[in-house]
Amino acid sequence: MRESDSLKKAIKILESYRIEPYFVEEMGKIQKVYAKQGVFVLKKINPLHGMDFIRNIQALYQKGYNRIVPIYPTLDGRYAVLYENTLYYLMPWVSSEEKRDPFESQQQLFRELARLHSISAREIKVKKEERTAHYEKTVKELEQEEEFLDEFLEACERKIYMSPFELTFCTYYHTVKQALFFSKQKLKEWHEETKEKEKARIVIVHGKMASNHFVFDEKGYGYFINFEESRIGSPTHDLLPFLARSLKGYLKQSEEVVEWLYMYFKYFPLKEDEMQLFLSYLAHPGNVINTAQRFFQEGKKRNEQQVVQKLQRDYWYLKNTEYLVFRIDEIEKKKKQEEAAQQD
Repeated sequence: MRESDSLKKAIKILESYRIEPYFVEEMGKIQKVYAKQGVFVLKKINPLHGMDFIRNIQALYQKGYNRIVPIYPTLDGRYAVLYENTLYYLMPWVSSEEKRDPFESQQQLFRELARLHSISAREIKVKKEERTAHYEKTVKELEQEEEFLDEFLEACERKIYMSPFELTFCTYYHTVKQALFFSKQKLKEWHEETKEKEKARIVIVHGKMASNHFVFDEKGYGYFINFEESRIGSPTHDLLPFLARSLKGYLKQSEEVVEWLYMYFKYFPLKEDEMQLFLSYLAHPGNVINTAQRFFQEGKKRNEQQVVQKLQRDYWYLKNTEYLVFRIDEIEKKKKQEEAAQQD
């Protein structure tokens, strides 16, 4: 889009704010607006997500949560402007270029996420039948995955000469099977814990939690941005995707990730059933299983080198999550033992 077109569009949208732009800088999905009144960010959002976005922002403001980069209302009180079938919202430009310690920045992010979840938490009614149906459906899926792993292993071992992928899969099989067993066991514990309960806790979920969606002002205060995909859900819906990105890559024992999580748990502890379900999802070796299933289904169309590399990356991720799951489970068991000892 030519600069003059961007400026014309911005002028039209910003009329609702009585802001007069004199220059607009295109920066990917956002427009940096230089105006007489200051520097702003004009950002567009899919109208399908717009109502949830506005509702969640308003709910957090009403509850006194202010660690969101402010969304400016229009003169008539709207938090977004519909223009050419697209919603636009306005916020101040916050520069976050200051050098900060990455570990401390992540700790602050998790502390603020805990506050966000804590202030928006509420309970909803859940029918026992719905919970049981979800449990039975998930268990059936896990059993089908277990059956596939065993059958694929047997098919590989019947061959005189295995392909590189098949040999690698057989090497990883035991670890994958253990992870699947643990995931299934935690799911069973969750069901036993909740089968008679009729309520569940929900929060406002950020929806795109990432390090670059948490910015700092000149005073060192952290603020969330990119709330477009916010929704109502379990607190783990923010934690799990963030961890999935953090644990990719080479084998590593991420003790710092354990510390980030326990910074979050300090301010927003997961309940017993929430922790069981969280560990079940975190431990599940879905990436490895999906890669093996695609290898089996694609037949001669597959590129052996690429799928072996993909399987290896999936295995590294599984081992990284395995360490994290082990540490959390260890810490939680120790806490229970200490609580029991205090009661004796």
